[in-house]
Amino acid sequence: MSAPPSAGDDAATRALAALVDRIDRSVEELQRARTRAVTLLEERAAGRPWLELVTTESRPLVVESISTVLSALATAGHAWRREEAAALQREDVSINRIAALFGVTRQRISALLREYDTAADG
Repeated sequence: MSAPPSAGDDAATRALAALVDRIDRSVEELQRARTRAVTLLEERAAGRPWLELVTTESRPLVVESISTVLSALATAGHAWRREEAAALQREDVSINRIAALFGVTRQRISALLREYDTAADG
């Protein structure tokens, strides 16, 4: 087994750092969405009709914020999983073991590694 690279100089480390950044931004975006949702609940409790609430809600809508966060987290999470699988494979961890660690099938890991190879070649 080769010596591990120093922190920060490999793609898996960069992908993990990007994921942490995305999580931090997502927390902020979700907090704003939560605040807006609480306001909507209060306005609804005060008797405002749904049509008025929906048509006067400022953008991004609560549902838009949540969809954006979920999409961004899925993208960053996928990049991290792909890079992590490739890093483990470079450390001679078997596909079966990586699959067990990730809780997915070996076919899913093989697909991630093919995707990694395609991205590396592109």
